[in-house]
Amino acid sequence: MYELSALHIIFNAMEQVTITSNRSVHRAWSMYDWANSAYNLVITSTIFPAYYNAITTVKEGDRIISDEVTFLGFTLKNSTLFDYSIAAAYLIIALLSPILSSIADYKGNKKRFMQLFCYLGSLACCGLYFFKADTLEWGILCSSVAALGYCGSIVFYNSYLPEIALEQERDKVSAQGFAYGYIGSVLLQVICFVFVLDPALFGITDASFPPRLSFLLVGIWWFGFAQITFFKLPPTYPSAKRPGHNILSNGFYELRKVWRQLRDLPVLKTYLGAFFFYSMGVQTVMLAATLFGSKELKLETTQLITTILVIQLVAIAGAYFMAKLSERFGNLRILLLMVFTWIGICIAAYFIHSVTGFYIVAAFVGIVMGGIQSLSRSTYAKLMPPTHDTASFFSFFDVTEKVAIVIGMISFGYIDQVLDMRRAIIALIVFFAIGAAILYLAMKKSKAIAAS
Repeated sequence: MYELSALHIIFNAMEQVTITSNRSVHRAWSMYDWANSAYNLVITSTIFPAYYNAITTVKEGDRIISDEVTFLGFTLKNSTLFDYSIAAAYLIIALLSPILSSIADYKGNKKRFMQLFCYLGSLACCGLYFFKADTLEWGILCSSVAALGYCGSIVFYNSYLPEIALEQERDKVSAQGFAYGYIGSVLLQVICFVFVLDPALFGITDASFPPRLSFLLVGIWWFGFAQITFFKLPPTYPSAKRPGHNILSNGFYELRKVWRQLRDLPVLKTYLGAFFFYSMGVQTVMLAATLFGSKELKLETTQLITTILVIQLVAIAGAYFMAKLSERFGNLRILLLMVFTWIGICIAAYFIHSVTGFYIVAAFVGIVMGGIQSLSRSTYAKLMPPTHDTASFFSFFDVTEKVAIVIGMISFGYIDQVLDMRRAIIALIVFFAIGAAILYLAMKKSKAIAAS
């Protein structure tokens, strides 16, 4: 154990020699969060879910007559179709990312793949401009491809973190990225907010035009601001070793190699188990919250958008606050605190029936949303061993998260289809509870290794 610790220190010192601290690169890296978080806010969290629910729901006053849709011959709830379409996109990227990460490590073209997914996602957002009630298949296709582009580019974006920041900087730089993302997305959301809430002010008579224009602006925003990142990020270099297998299958062998390395990294291995389970809950809450507020609490679009905006603003402070707490109390301890907070949020959401209750729960979501995402990423970067194959390691991390999202969204959608969305929350509570238990084990192992 002592020998392994000594080797880790030596390799870590070598790593810090090769990595230079460059704040302009940190800012440029963070600008990609600024660019793509507009998708995350407008498309996955606010305007798109509200618009989608509105054009796929038949109402008589406040009473819902029908919320079922027909898609490719299948009839199911609109919210279930939304959940399944997002799960499908994440499943595809979970299968693709090992292959692409292997190629990126071998060819040294990580930035190229990041650009490919960025452009794919931003163009799909622009394509949503043509989504109307009679083009449901087109809308679902574009929203799924946009999700594919978003999470595909994040694989390579995240893998840059250990290459541009020293170990002691990673919590701060990771939090900075999320903060940039929240600020950028809120700015675009406010711009969209103006013509979505008061279209008559601009002479707009087509009720579908303001949200569709918002989707177009998201695509342009994402594509445009990403150029700052692509211009400044340093080039990556081909791996010195050739792949031991076919380059298309090598990524899966690389994942297996990472899995084998985890045997000698008990804290990281246990942490990934916890991350897998609590990610099922975190990501599902973030993706399904707007539809829950719309369908279960009958919130108006203006109330939903305002609430999500407040969450984004609170999350900026939350990301930095949790990063500061982690410096004092340790990453794993603060992550455990946040997972327990998420359990409380889900329990509260199950029982709330009022707008006020939704606002209170939303405030707590804002506090822990940015913190748990930022700290999860930086904790992984700090626990992983020194290596130049960062894309493979972060591919493993992202595959873990994507598979968790697939299971979370399918579970939530299925329970919603069979029972209702409120009872689907119980599944999220179970996911968080399992995550908390495993995270506690990771803390115990970390303390035992430190004491040995």
